[in-house]
Amino acid sequence: MQTMSQNSAAKWVATVGGAGFLRPAPGTWGSAVAVGLALLLHYLGGFPVLAIATLLVFPIGWWATAQYTQQSDDHDPSEVVIDEVAGQWIALLVTSYGAWRMGADPLALYPGWIAGFLLFRLFDITKPNLVGWADRRGDALGVMLDDVIAGVYAAICTGILAALFHLVIL
Repeated sequence: MQTMSQNSAAKWVATVGGAGFLRPAPGTWGSAVAVGLALLLHYLGGFPVLAIATLLVFPIGWWATAQYTQQSDDHDPSEVVIDEVAGQWIALLVTSYGAWRMGADPLALYPGWIAGFLLFRLFDITKPNLVGWADRRGDALGVMLDDVIAGVYAAICTGILAALFHLVIL
């Protein structure tokens, strides 16, 4: 049996402090909040802090999603956006690493942040191959995994775009 505070904590985490209740397109709102949080984490400690936070958000999000959806027929309600945070942060790791490695202000690499955001949303919405497979699991792990995989796809594509940009421009 879960306690009221455990249920409240799960709801707060799963909806990312209520961002998941924003309409329309709560997943996009959750992703936008994730970009802001990623920038904040980068400013606080660079790529290492964002990487550690990214590793931690997955198990915490999995727990919160499982708790929040425990008594529901809907395994993936639209207000649950912690999965977007996990996936979006993965998508942004490439850009964060580049800024950290070069000692640059992360906003100087704004095309990478925008590309990571847009590519993540594209893969999260269209659910190609492994993203769709994870989404069809129908459980809290699948809710988290589909966004993690979408984030990996977006990170790969963002890295490719950055490499192409630097080959052409530089």
